[in-house]
Amino acid sequence: MLTNADLVELTAFRHALHRRPEVSGEERETAATIVEALSALRPDHVITGLGGHGVAAVFAAPAPGPTVMFRAELDALPITELSGAAYASELPGRGHLCGHDGHMTILMALARLLSRRPPAKGRVVLMFQPAEEDGSGAAAVLADPRFADVAPDWAFAIHNMPGVAIGEALLAEGPANCASMGLAMTFTGRTSHASQPEAGVSPAPALAELIPALSALGQGGALGPDFRLVTITHARLGEPAFGIAPGEAHLWATLRTLGDEGMADLLASATALAGDAAARHGLSLSISHHDVFHACTNDPEATAILARALDACGIAHRPDDLPMRGSEDFGRFGAQAKAAMVFLGSGRDHPRLHNPDYDFPDDLIPIGARIFERIARDLLD
Repeated sequence: MLTNADLVELTAFRHALHRRPEVSGEERETAATIVEALSALRPDHVITGLGGHGVAAVFAAPAPGPTVMFRAELDALPITELSGAAYASELPGRGHLCGHDGHMTILMALARLLSRRPPAKGRVVLMFQPAEEDGSGAAAVLADPRFADVAPDWAFAIHNMPGVAIGEALLAEGPANCASMGLAMTFTGRTSHASQPEAGVSPAPALAELIPALSALGQGGALGPDFRLVTITHARLGEPAFGIAPGEAHLWATLRTLGDEGMADLLASATALAGDAAARHGLSLSISHHDVFHACTNDPEATAILARALDACGIAHRPDDLPMRGSEDFGRFGAQAKAAMVFLGSGRDHPRLHNPDYDFPDDLIPIGARIFERIARDLLD
């Protein structure tokens, strides 16, 4: 069990991480802090620089058995924090406003427990993954040749969830998070004097057509197999000048589907609409893809293991409100292992994820660690 001294130290550790948030791909200091804290707990092996700044700590038993991975995220968000906490972000425009500082601390709590009582067989891998927020981190970790050394048979993750009471959880097998992709489109024509717009090629008509047309491709609704959502997130036309008719426009949209198969169809439809509008209005078009998240699907066996751990810990759980519209790149690990994620309540009235006043509840640290330890014992003792 975690002692009161453990909880005091772990809470201080979480607050220290909270003060120094680093965004996707820039988590050097955060990773170094994790490695330093792990050194006192004597894992059998630590891999650094995994898929960028990722850290994997391995606690191995002498007897053979499965490899069980528990994942947390290193990165913060490019959002100014307005929580008012005494340990608020010291870095302007950046904040741990999704709770990844808390998720990391849960893994550090688990590391303390494993250091005192190692698994009887197999291995536990604590994966501190980089760049979750932009969808690139899990793919980079999987592509790193060193990941083969710690490739798991089972993979588990916890994400805190505002709107759900502390001590309760959301869990269901099957779809847990949607697939999503950012589509950035640039339309290029030719500028002209504002008094002679006919002398140029303006992208304004194409932009005016595309915004409602793209939105009509996916209007949300029930999260069933046919769920589609297209959200226009950014548009820019020309320059902020009254004497220039525009020659360039930028349009960004986020595409969202329940599964990966639906994403391929939605992407094809959106690309065709943009290409047709560009051709009809005499514009050139360039398209790039960003923040690509695969769907996150909970394996039935892994979900059952998580459910038994929650029951053993006295944590009520239900499948309500799942799957979620939001995306999570933990789903990529499901192609390599039997994987499942649980959403652990952080309070019914708690500020929402990515809100400027959000802060991870420290009360979840021992709860999360207890869930993970129970899974490790059930599979490896």
